[in-house]
Amino acid sequence: MQVHLAVDLGAESGRVIAVGLEAGALHFEECHRFGHRPVELPTGLHWNVAQIWSEIIQGLKEAATWASKQGHEIASVGVDTWGVDWCLLNRRGELVGLPHAYRDPRNGPFYEEAVKRLSVERIYQTTGIQMMPINSLYSLFATVSLDPELVDAAAHLIFMPDLFHYWLSGEIAVERTIASTSQMVDPRTGDWARELLEPLGIPQHPLSEIVPAGTLLGKLQPQVARQTGLSSTVKVITPGSHDTASAVAAVPALAGDDWCYLSSGTWSLLGCELDECLTNSEAQAAMFTNEVGVGGKIRFLKNIAGLWLVQECRREWESQGMGLDYTELTKLAEAAEPNRTIIDTTWPDFQSPGEMPAKIARLAREMGQPVPETPAQTVRCALDSLADAYRQTLDRMEKATGGHFAKIHLVGGGARNDLLNRLTAAATGRTVIAGPYEATALGNGLVQALALGELKDLADLRQAVHSGVREMQVYHPEQVS
Repeated sequence: MQVHLAVDLGAESGRVIAVGLEAGALHFEECHRFGHRPVELPTGLHWNVAQIWSEIIQGLKEAATWASKQGHEIASVGVDTWGVDWCLLNRRGELVGLPHAYRDPRNGPFYEEAVKRLSVERIYQTTGIQMMPINSLYSLFATVSLDPELVDAAAHLIFMPDLFHYWLSGEIAVERTIASTSQMVDPRTGDWARELLEPLGIPQHPLSEIVPAGTLLGKLQPQVARQTGLSSTVKVITPGSHDTASAVAAVPALAGDDWCYLSSGTWSLLGCELDECLTNSEAQAAMFTNEVGVGGKIRFLKNIAGLWLVQECRREWESQGMGLDYTELTKLAEAAEPNRTIIDTTWPDFQSPGEMPAKIARLAREMGQPVPETPAQTVRCALDSLADAYRQTLDRMEKATGGHFAKIHLVGGGARNDLLNRLTAAATGRTVIAGPYEATALGNGLVQALALGELKDLADLRQAVHSGVREMQVYHPEQVS
């Protein structure tokens, strides 16, 4: 069987998964999984790209061993990551500085200054992207303002998956789905929104070529082949390099269904698929984002805080000696009083790491809600509030698009949270179809297969997922409310 290696990097963990099609059947195998976190240095919050790269190499090595034992041929590899984060390369292709992580607090003041210079209306109507301080436009503005010599020394600006594609293949290119998260691209043209950059003093000489998902960049560099045991004939192909783009590509929806998607993980991204960018008054008022998807589709969606709230609570409790895993926390939450405390998940303080239980308690107090006093109440508050945020977002999305979405396809690691799935069905009044859990890796691998002619189009890809994944669970609102 010919297989494709999906390197899937989330903001908290990464994995290397082999994806293959044989006689119309879908196969996938996890070869390597690892954790990673940004590192707080005196210069800010940075990604440890050396550690991530070493884990990718280890994952490819384990995949090569697995494929050899199984008698499979590895045809290609592609990388997807979280959105917005970027890095600079000089003329020799070396990193210029360590990439900052999107939650670095330095971005806030530069977001405010950029809005003063450009206006929300101009930025949103040009890019169609939700206004958030984490976006690349503001972190790049921060670097230009604080460390202009770094940008002056750069020959290329690329995003995180582009960096790893470059290290794999030696070819420099920016993939379109990841670029579209930056708030520096016009989704109508697929090119850089250059008119936004000049007023912020952002030079345009480092802007690299933007290529679509499914682009063949080249083959593995010889040293990567030697390190991993992979053949030097293995192709490097851009998937939907933004993890949500790959996840949405693998939504197991069939033609004719009235569906939307909820990609659930560190972030929750609730949206629908459109043929064109939508920036009408309803979309701007609710701050929906228009990111480019696989096959030129527009991912019309809203970023919601997601399971980051629970992840940060768990990290805080671990630091205090309470070793509760996610399964235990969910069981505690299930036994807690429902809808006791509902808070606004868009609160800006939730975007920065640290002290999450205290932040949740503080916001509950400010909103006149009962303050969570135990881990059970805190996690239940987070999950109930997320389900309520999904309800509100779905209502606004239907008003903006004029559509009605009878089904929510819930994909990603968060789809394993049975309690949140039930709360989502009850809150929205919609049928929730949870799974596949590894939608991002599946979408990544199958876009590679599509690029190599094993699949005909996006609909064919989704049919393969629909037919090949058996882990899906259906939640009907009348059964869970």
